[in-house]
Amino acid sequence: MTTVTLRFDDKTKQELDEMVDEMGMNLTTFFMIYAKRALRDRRIPFDITAPADPFFSEENQAHLRRSEQQFQTGRVVVKTLEELEAMENG
Repeated sequence: MTTVTLRFDDKTKQELDEMVDEMGMNLTTFFMIYAKRALRDRRIPFDITAPADPFFSEENQAHLRRSEQQFQTGRVVVKTLEELEAMENG
């Protein structure tokens, strides 16, 4: 048998203790069930996701399509960096 130590902030620990108590178990039983499920399914038993990259949002993709169409039809203005800086400084 091995002992594993976990660190939680006080509020999370209290809330988790209360939740698993309502389920009729303690934290050791909770984590044992979690570990066995993960091993049985060979996956984390819930989805972990990251926020979507805004570059690939439908709104941005539509903007890129419009820009590409403008470029293809010659509706572009070409300025050097110096010209843009001069425009900004008035």
